[in-house]
Amino acid sequence: MLSAFLSAFRTPDLRKKLLFTVGIIAIYRLGATVPSPGVSYGNVQKCLESIEGSTGVLNLLDLFSGGALLQLSIFALGIMPYITASIILQLLTVVIPRLEQLRKEGQAGQAKITQYTRYLTLGLGVLQASAFVALARSGQLFNNQCNEEIIPTGTGIPDWLTLSILVMTMTAGTGMVMWLGELITDRGVGNGMSVLIFTSIAARLPSEGWRIKESQGWWKFMLVIALVLVVITAVTFIEQAQRRIPVQYAKRMIGRRMYGGTSTYIPLKVNQAGVIPVIFGSSLLYLPQLALQFFDQNDPGKTQAWIQNNLVDPTSPIYIVVYFLLIIFFTYFYVSITFNPTEVADNMKKYGGFVPGIRPGKPTADYLDFILSRITLPGALYLAIISILPNFFFIWLDRQQYLNFPFGGTAVLIMVGVALETSKQIESQLMQRNYEGFLR
Repeated sequence: MLSAFLSAFRTPDLRKKLLFTVGIIAIYRLGATVPSPGVSYGNVQKCLESIEGSTGVLNLLDLFSGGALLQLSIFALGIMPYITASIILQLLTVVIPRLEQLRKEGQAGQAKITQYTRYLTLGLGVLQASAFVALARSGQLFNNQCNEEIIPTGTGIPDWLTLSILVMTMTAGTGMVMWLGELITDRGVGNGMSVLIFTSIAARLPSEGWRIKESQGWWKFMLVIALVLVVITAVTFIEQAQRRIPVQYAKRMIGRRMYGGTSTYIPLKVNQAGVIPVIFGSSLLYLPQLALQFFDQNDPGKTQAWIQNNLVDPTSPIYIVVYFLLIIFFTYFYVSITFNPTEVADNMKKYGGFVPGIRPGKPTADYLDFILSRITLPGALYLAIISILPNFFFIWLDRQQYLNFPFGGTAVLIMVGVALETSKQIESQLMQRNYEGFLR
C-alpha cells in the first residue's frame, strides 16, 4: 500500500488530487476548532477539562465530529446530518415508489436523490443545531457536570438573536462540510464523506491514547495498542471476505454482432450491512438515557435506578447483551431491505445470465436468498463482537469516562473500511496509467 502511495505522488494528476484532498481536510479540521459566535470558548474548555471527555448520550456524535460538537464550533454537527439523511432516503426508497423509480433511472435519477439528500441534510441540520444549543443552554450538553455558562447572557444582545445566529452558523457549517465532502469526491481521491469521517475519528486517537497512558500507565497503554492492532487485522480480513456467486451469460445475436458468452460473479460480502446496524443499535440504546431526563433527578426511584444501572452503564451485562442482540437484528433487517434477491434474479434473466446448475427466475432468487441468509449470520456476529469490545475495555480499564473510546467498535469499522476503499481508489487510478508496471 505504501508503494502505491509513493507511485501516486510520482504521477502529476494523482499528486494534485492527493494534495487537494489534504488541503480540504486541513480546512475541515480548522473549522472544527473555530468556535461559533456567541459561545464562550474559555468556559467550554473548562467544562471539557472538568468532565474528562465523558458526554453520555452524545459520545458517538462527538466522536464522528472529531470533538467539534462539545466545543460548539462552526462544524459542530460534522457530517452526521448528511449520513442520517442518506440512511433515511435509502430506507424510504423501499417504501416510496417514486424514489425506487428514480433509483432505477441510473445517473439522472441518482442526481435527483442526491439533491433530495442535500435538502434533507439542511433540514436535519436546523433541528440538530437547535437541539444542541438548547442542551448547551440548559447545561445537559455536559450532563449537568459543569457550572460554567457556555452561551453567556446579558451581553447587550437579545438572547433570541444570539441563539438564532448560533443555529444558522452551525447549519451553514453542515452545508459547507457537505460541500467539502463532495469536492473530495469530484476532484480528490473519492469517497469524500467517508474521508471526512475518517479524519474526525483519527483526530481523536492521540488525545484518547494519551489519556489512557496518563491514567493507566505504559504497560496497559502498550497492551491496548497491541489489542487494537489485532482487532484491526481481524476487521481488515473480514471486511474483504466475500462469497462469489458464479454467473454465466448466454451468447446472444444483436444485429450482426454476437454478445454474451462471458463468465462473471456476484460478490456477496460477509459484512453486507457495513456499519449501519451499529449506528442503529447505538441510537436505540440512547433512548433509555434520554428517558432519564423525564424523571426527578433529586428523588430517583427504582425504575430510574434500574435503567441507570442496566441500560445506561456500558459495563452492565444487560447493556452488553441488549446491544449485541440489537446489532444482530438490525444487520438482518438492513440486509433484507437493501439486497433484493428477486430483483437481482430478474435482471440476470433479462440479460441472459444464469447461475450454473440453477434455473433462471425464482429458483435463482431462492438460491441467492439461501446464500445470503447463510453469510449474514457470521457477518452479524462479527459486527456485534467488534462493537461490544469497547465495553470490555471499560471494564478492564476500570474507568467510566472512556465513553468515546476510539479504539474499537464503530471507530475501527469505519476507519478500516474507509482506508481500504481509499487504497482501492488510488490503486485503480494507478492501474489506468501504469498497468504493467504496477502489477509487476
